[in-house]
Amino acid sequence: MAGLNVSIAFFLLVVSTCEMLRRLSKRLLSPGAYCCLAGELTGSLQLCSSCLELRMLLEIGPWGGGFGPDVVFTLLFLLFMVHAASLDGASANPTVSLQEFLLLESGPKATAAKLLAQGVGVGTGWAITKLYWSWELTQLHLIQNLIASECSSSIRTSLYHGAFVEGACSFLFHLVLLRLRRSRAAYRAPALAATVTFLTYAAVMTTGAFFNPALAVATTFACAGSSLQDYVQVYWLGPLAGMLAALLLHQGNIPRLFQRNLLYGQKSKYKIPKARLAHTEGGEERRKGKGEKSDPAPRA
Repeated sequence: MAGLNVSIAFFLLVVSTCEMLRRLSKRLLSPGAYCCLAGELTGSLQLCSSCLELRMLLEIGPWGGGFGPDVVFTLLFLLFMVHAASLDGASANPTVSLQEFLLLESGPKATAAKLLAQGVGVGTGWAITKLYWSWELTQLHLIQNLIASECSSSIRTSLYHGAFVEGACSFLFHLVLLRLRRSRAAYRAPALAATVTFLTYAAVMTTGAFFNPALAVATTFACAGSSLQDYVQVYWLGPLAGMLAALLLHQGNIPRLFQRNLLYGQKSKYKIPKARLAHTEGGEERRKGKGEKSDPAPRA
């Protein structure tokens, strides 16, 4: 269990360092620059480093560390709760940034800056984690270094099935995210953490359950067994299609592309109580009846 303790210490170090960088960036940068650049960069770095270490524990832990997947999924839930509570509005996920763009919550320049910052953050997180593994502080890291050059693709099924699985995970994740985006962080963080943990548990043996294009690039794109086209189809197009489907189901339209609601009828802004409406209609009928009686027929 010593290796697990070292990993937990690494998680705490990464989270605390990224939090310090976020607070420093808030003081030095404007709110727009912080949100689009520093927040996304540190969030992606934090998420990538944690994910790489968790996947190492999931693959090597059962036979090299003496602990099972239940420990790893518990850590995943706790870490994602910390991420959801500490990222300070950053998504660290390209499909979430594109979703905000399609919802007219972010402009083209801000979205491009977020995507660039996410790429830089993921690359930095990958480099830091590789450096940390090279120190071989535990036996798990020694094994990881030995098998790193022979890593295999995380796609363990057909391409169409893999794209469907990643798309379905992205669809459910974005649907929950859209439903809870106006909720308090105290409710949103555990709900998102539970969703991510469940989806990862359900799909990790099929595609790795990334549903995050940037994270998939850092984790599995360099592994042999699948071509770049295969990776793009499964880990980019699949999550993008899932996000679009969730947005269309939740909104009924895609505001950036079209305003017409394809799924839900437009409700009237003003509502008339039924009792009042019935009373009004009854009064009109009575007035009409009185008017007919009071207007005698013309005599010859």
